[in-house]
Amino acid sequence: MTVDETRMSVVEHLEALRRGLIISAIAWAVASIVAWFFTVEILQFLQHRAGIGAFQYLGPTGAFMLRFKIALFAGTFLASPVIIWQAWWFVSPGLHMHEKRVVLPMILATSFFFVLGVGFCFYALPLILHVLNGFAPSGVLNYLPVGDDFIGFLLGLCIAFGIVFELPVILWTLGMLRIISSAWLWKNRLYWILGLGLLSNLMTPGADPLTPLIVFVPLVTFWGGTTLLLRFSGR
Repeated sequence: MTVDETRMSVVEHLEALRRGLIISAIAWAVASIVAWFFTVEILQFLQHRAGIGAFQYLGPTGAFMLRFKIALFAGTFLASPVIIWQAWWFVSPGLHMHEKRVVLPMILATSFFFVLGVGFCFYALPLILHVLNGFAPSGVLNYLPVGDDFIGFLLGLCIAFGIVFELPVILWTLGMLRIISSAWLWKNRLYWILGLGLLSNLMTPGADPLTPLIVFVPLVTFWGGTTLLLRFSGR
């Protein structure tokens, strides 16, 4: 490859990166603007899931900033298919066909399980809040639902659940790379079950045994299902 061809290749890659970033930014901005008009409905949905009254805000700009953050977060979620597609469109030309057959399903699986984790977080939210609010002695501590704090807490919780639900993708990838095997996973099943139980309790602290169990069951199911898939695939 000549110097001019190398420069052209670099310029083409930079141009493709620039185009992808611009398209992703436009998609995010448009999705955030659209989400702004539904922030009230989103807040009402969160009120219903959390079982609380009106959210509180501090300062004259508190209400605007709260709705602005919700619009940005919701816009990120809505625009994520476009962002992921642009990332794939940029990376795929540099991959061989056999690499594309591995990477593309992995991207789709990662996205699916992350969204599944976020959805499960919303499902378990009432139980999690019930346990956490149980630490407040009646008549001594009262919960004040400040909107900004609640959104920050919920965002961190959703990310945590989304990452934890990537367990099948991680195990499958390690299995395909022959770093681990189905036999190893099954041989150490006791340690895995204990570890997943500990992780479930760390994610949902409290004395209520039901909340950690709700997290523990899908994690063990993911572990067991991935172990079986690896076994059937000869790994």
